[in-house]
Amino acid sequence: MTRILVAGYQHETNTFAPSLADWAAFTRGDSFPEFTRGAAMVERLRGINIPVAGFLDAARSFGWECVPSCWAGAIPSSYVTKDAFERIAATICEDVKAACAQAGGLDAIYLDLHGAAVAEHAADSEGELLGRLRAIVGPKLPIVASLDLHANVTRRMLAEADAMVSYRTYPHVDMAETGARAAELLKRRLHAGRREPMHSRRVPYLIPLNAQSTWLQPAQGIYEELAALDRRYGTLLSFCPGFPASDFAECAPMVWGHGHDEPRTREAVEALYARAAEPTQWRQDILPARDAVARAMALAEHSDRPVVVADTQDNPGAGGDSNTTGMLHALLAQGAGRRYPGQVALGLMFDADAARTACDAGVGATLDLALGRAVPTFTGQPSDPPVQGRFTVRAVSNGRVTIKGPMMTGLSVALGPSACLEIDGVQIAVVSGKKQLMDRELLRMVGIQAEQQRIIVAKSSNHFRADFTPIASHVLVAKAAGPMAAEPSDLPWRHLPPEIRRAP
Repeated sequence: MTRILVAGYQHETNTFAPSLADWAAFTRGDSFPEFTRGAAMVERLRGINIPVAGFLDAARSFGWECVPSCWAGAIPSSYVTKDAFERIAATICEDVKAACAQAGGLDAIYLDLHGAAVAEHAADSEGELLGRLRAIVGPKLPIVASLDLHANVTRRMLAEADAMVSYRTYPHVDMAETGARAAELLKRRLHAGRREPMHSRRVPYLIPLNAQSTWLQPAQGIYEELAALDRRYGTLLSFCPGFPASDFAECAPMVWGHGHDEPRTREAVEALYARAAEPTQWRQDILPARDAVARAMALAEHSDRPVVVADTQDNPGAGGDSNTTGMLHALLAQGAGRRYPGQVALGLMFDADAARTACDAGVGATLDLALGRAVPTFTGQPSDPPVQGRFTVRAVSNGRVTIKGPMMTGLSVALGPSACLEIDGVQIAVVSGKKQLMDRELLRMVGIQAEQQRIIVAKSSNHFRADFTPIASHVLVAKAAGPMAAEPSDLPWRHLPPEIRRAP
């Protein structure tokens, strides 16, 4: 029986963000499944819309035996600490050595990687992990990986792995499908007995995160073209627009593909590169916080469905801490809650002290609080100050909820003591763990029914679209002060080489 070692390492690193990803970030189990090892890993991750679950299902259908190592994931933030990376890498390497020493050995390795993880001591930490594994197993044993659409794919990653494939959707609703595609790539590799021809091209500029949504053009059309090229050439292509907030030399989009024939693979990759690399198509429309609120209030006058506004620069899915107050100040200053009392919501606000105080006080209590924080930003200036005032506790929760929408379906998260606090008609979903608002269940757990709102402010960049767009009348993107720059050119880069431009 074909024996495949399976492991995962997931982190998206915003090197400009305020908080590090230490070992505790990988073991909390708030926004991602907690660190798991061995047989427990398979049981914990089965049935969730993430790559490793899709790979395991495909492997089972192929009759492969999967040898579980470990899976580690943490919410996006600044650097992965040296301690955390070395613990994860050492565990995987130890398990590979042990599996190779067993009767039957190993036939291949599959890694569920993000592709944009920067460690304190290893800028290309996925390339470093792949290199360590390659040193253990030698040049012939196949190593295949799945990647996030926001991977910053490096030359070392492409060299060390036999094959890699990335998501094709943002919001990422095809994570399990991508794991299955990785299994198909591995099956092809095992059948051929050698690496398939691979060709790659790097796009020479950074693409803003909000412009990458596959619900919108140009990304939607580019991925349709990718699928058409795969059908035409028999390739398995990938395009990663990249994560444009990782300050290291290979932070940039990448197009690559694997195929049976070198000339046809090259032709397919070059065709996709030509379609993706045209720069002017990636321009975006983002409103200042006050303008976004004014626009949302005007649109809400003529709609019976919510206007959804993305608070993109405090997205905890991109390195923010989900605790800035710029959008809340804008809602209050313009009287959005007075215009639509109880029908304006904002979430998720990470403020563990406020959430715990509200839960202790109970539903109906009134509290004088300073909600949120002023945090360092890429501009050198702090974000807006906390909102001070009298809040009413409308609901409390233990913060445990299962995601039901298209993004990470089936994932159970534990956000700790949580509450709905209302001030001046605005409801705020306040939590004790960091999680971007990508699913309506995250509001429902504190009694906020998304479908009944007139305005919803989501601390997210694009993932909210999968579950909120079906109920929204309009979607706007707002630019309030926060740690994650909506425009890559706004960031104080130090390591980006001159051939990579900061904006299209």
